[in-house]
Amino acid sequence: GILRGYGYNCRRGQQYCGKNGDADVVGLPGIHIEVKRREKLNIYDAVDQAKRDCKDDLPAVFHRKNNCEWLVTMPLDVWIKIYREWETGR
Repeated sequence: GILRGYGYNCRRGQQYCGKNGDADVVGLPGIHIEVKRREKLNIYDAVDQAKRDCKDDLPAVFHRKNNCEWLVTMPLDVWIKIYREWETGR
């Protein structure tokens, strides 16, 4: 719902016990989104899961604790790819 609020046609992915490697949220082409709502999160494990499951997409973990803002975590090399694309189109 948050991404729809930004104008993106996103929805929850097809998950079957979280073991088939599908993204938790689909609708941002090229981005594999893992979503974690936990008070205590091992962010490295979550990023590793996103990297394992992302196929040809860029891995990202969208996460938050209760009463906190959403954060997005990704490997630095992925962030640099996105930044370079933005910088080129500026």
